Amino acid sequence: MHHDDTYDNKREGGPVDGNGDFEVNLRDHLTLGAATVRPSSAPLPEILRQGRAEQRRRRLTIAGAALTVLALVPATAIALGSGEPSSRVSAASGTTPPTTAPQTPPPSTGPAAPATPGQLADGIDLQSAATGLEQCLAMDAEHRSPEVTPPRQDLGKASDYRILLAQHSTGNDNSPGNGRFIVAVKDAPVPIRLICTVKGDKASDLNTSVGKDDLPGDRAVVPDMNGGKLYLQRLSSEGPWKLPYRWGNIGTVDSRVARVTVTYGNVTAEAALDHGWFAATGTLEQRVTQAPQIKGYDAEGKQIYDSDTDKYYDKPIP
Repeated sequence: MHHDDTYDNKREGGPVDGNGDFEVNLRDHLTLGAATVRPSSAPLPEILRQGRAEQRRRRLTIAGAALTVLALVPATAIALGSGEPSSRVSAASGTTPPTTAPQTPPPSTGPAAPATPGQLADGIDLQSAATGLEQCLAMDAEHRSPEVTPPRQDLGKASDYRILLAQHSTGNDNSPGNGRFIVAVKDAPVPIRLICTVKGDKASDLNTSVGKDDLPGDRAVVPDMNGGKLYLQRLSSEGPWKLPYRWGNIGTVDSRVARVTVTYGNVTAEAALDHGWFAATGTLEQRVTQAPQIKGYDAEGKQIYDSDTDKYYDKPIP
């Protein structure tokens, strides 16, 4: 406080000595300079212009990055959704992806498979059955003569058929040597059923049925008239059978039938129902004198067919 009072007295009373005048003048100049010196005004328009330009530059940079991401997303989505192997190159890598069109599987040239696995017996798979069918059709074509009147029915191609039954076959005196039975059916344009014996890599016997059974009566189950080829090892006059013996049985069913059983040698087998046909197979362990007994049932379990009462069915073993 005392210092401030002394400073004021000196200014008001005039200079005291030379040094004092210099000090006073210096203070006055500094005071006037503080009052007159002003900072230059900031160049606001230029700052705003530069700021806006910087914002635009950043936006363009961000937008460019976003466009790059958007360009990559479709390629990635296609690669993930296509289900193709990981060896496929994405367009994101800069390498053009392969343009090979998806391959359409070639049409099947073989017969259709049976309805159930049990219709392929004794280790005979579908490929083996198909090969046997082709051999049988080739044999038929080889022996079909155009000079025969009327001409024999063209049996068609293997792809026209469905395998109904395939099983082991036992040779007899008329046809020595074991082999396999191939049973196949064709629905259109004309129904055809064939039973063929294949031994080794050659068809040795072929039985065909063309057209529908025209026997009178309203039978829900119709045993095949030549089905004995599948369950007769030999005629009774040819001596005793070789046991055990693989047998089969086939026939047609209508829409009323929901179940078929076949009993042979006191053993009952459940037949497979396959597009209007039934097929059964089993192993015979004893000597028989009667053909297989066939029964049909509707969806409610009611018996609607019995081969014992079918007058068109040969019951005794010949």
